[in-house]
Amino acid sequence: MALEFSPFRLALIVGVAIAAHGVVLGVRALGRRVLRTRARSNTKVHTVTGFVSSLLVFAIYFGAVGFALTELGVSLTTYLASASVIGLAVSFGSQGVVQDVITGLTVVFSDLLDVGDMVDIGGQVGIVEDVGMRFTVLVNFSGALVFVPNRSIANVISYPSGYVRAYLDARFPADPSTHDDCERRLRDLAQAAYEQYPGILLLPPTVEGRFETRGGTSYLRIKFRIWPGQGAVLENAVKAALTQSLRQIDEAYADWMVTVHYRAEPRDPSAKKLLPRPAALSTSWSRGESERTTLDDAG
Repeated sequence: MALEFSPFRLALIVGVAIAAHGVVLGVRALGRRVLRTRARSNTKVHTVTGFVSSLLVFAIYFGAVGFALTELGVSLTTYLASASVIGLAVSFGSQGVVQDVITGLTVVFSDLLDVGDMVDIGGQVGIVEDVGMRFTVLVNFSGALVFVPNRSIANVISYPSGYVRAYLDARFPADPSTHDDCERRLRDLAQAAYEQYPGILLLPPTVEGRFETRGGTSYLRIKFRIWPGQGAVLENAVKAALTQSLRQIDEAYADWMVTVHYRAEPRDPSAKKLLPRPAALSTSWSRGESERTTLDDAG
């Protein structure tokens, strides 16, 4: 039987299409409004809202197309069967997309990442800008956006405080009368380095104090908080400037007398100055305490 394309039927199809598109725009606008009214760092709300919006948009368009085809005489059963076959074919070609979505939801609900965190994902170091259904977006050191497919997230290094601690130890010359002048120069140069490299040295440096080893070597320790992986500035430019300045006090001052070493910042710096140690080390230390005391007493 020939299908009659009455003006009413055509107008109904067009009206449903326009209405469906309007509802889609409303859903997307509502999603954006929900995200604006929530804290931007609430990654779960951000991701779940986007996921639900995508499902609703798909359902609306799918239903609108089905209604239009039904009005044009296509059987709804045929439409659903065709959609199933097409969906099966597409699924084979989009396994990576499905894996991205599943991994993205896993990352969000396991609290592995959060917006604003400093992380290293497979060698890509940056601040988490967004955790989406397919990509996790980082802002790297140069300010560029790095799109990491969720399915490639395997090894994640998180920096809870947003930086790495870098300790610069500068030995004092042998003459004690020069130590105050050396410390003043070191403090001034450390502050100058922070002002020159604010994108690398993320917080003002702090002087940890003067220390002395049992061998009689005294040194000044300065702590920097740096962008992970950007320690070359300290090891090269800052270290060279410090060494050159101290040579004006002691001509024999050598490069090796200034060293730089790194530690990750503990989650609660106020509770412990050092990071946790393996249990085996603590056990060995306790077991050997009496032996060390005996050696110290023997002098």
